[in-house]
This record gives sequence, C-alpha cells and structure tokens, in this order.
Amino acid sequence: MIYRILGEATMVAHFLVIAYIGLGGFLAWLWPRLFWPHLAISAWGLVQIAGLAECPLTAIENWARAHAGERGLAPGGFIDTYIQGTVYPAEYAVLVRWIVVGVVLVSWAGFYLRRRSLQKSVF
Repeated sequence: MIYRILGEATMVAHFLVIAYIGLGGFLAWLWPRLFWPHLAISAWGLVQIAGLAECPLTAIENWARAHAGERGLAPGGFIDTYIQGTVYPAEYAVLVRWIVVGVVLVSWAGFYLRRRSLQKSVF
C-alpha cells in the first residue's frame, strides 16, 4: 500500500514540476525570487527533452509501482504515459514542446521587462 501511495505522490509531483516549467516564469513576475529556481528547472526540462538523463521522478515512480505490483511508466517516461495522446495527440509532440519553449521565453521576457520598468520607476 505504501508503494502505491508513493507512486501516486510521485505522479502528482511530476505534474507539478511540468506545470512549474510552463508557468513558473509568470509566477516570477509577482515573486522575483522564483526566477532562478525556474531557470534551473527549465534547464533540467531541456535536459530531459534532449534525452541526456533520466528524470529522478520517473525512476522513483517506476520503482514504487514495481514494488506495488503495478506496471511502470511507458518507455518515453511521464509525458508519454500521462500527457501525450491524452492532453494532445502524439503527432503534435514536437509542436507542443516548441510551444512550451515559447511560453517560457515569453514569461522570461515579461519578467525582464517588468523588472526593468520597476527599477526605472524607483529612481
């Protein structure tokens, strides 16, 4: 039972990390201290998309599900298991990734412009 709970908790953590990658830059507009953690997690997301390393959350979820007697994630990992083919059709995977990159870059540009305008208004 504990392994199943751990697997489910890891799945929720995965969703939160992916949501933070997509939206964390906008949160930094309100809370500027979040910019650097967002930069780090976004860089990690790029490493994952490039296939240069396995996500530790995927490893934990697979381990927990195996110990619970359940099937692990698909070979492509979390996104291939829960998001691709459910949230968007699999044939749009590359397009969706580019859209997410674009959203992150827009959030960073907005963060920069907001910080710049706030600094000018203070002086």
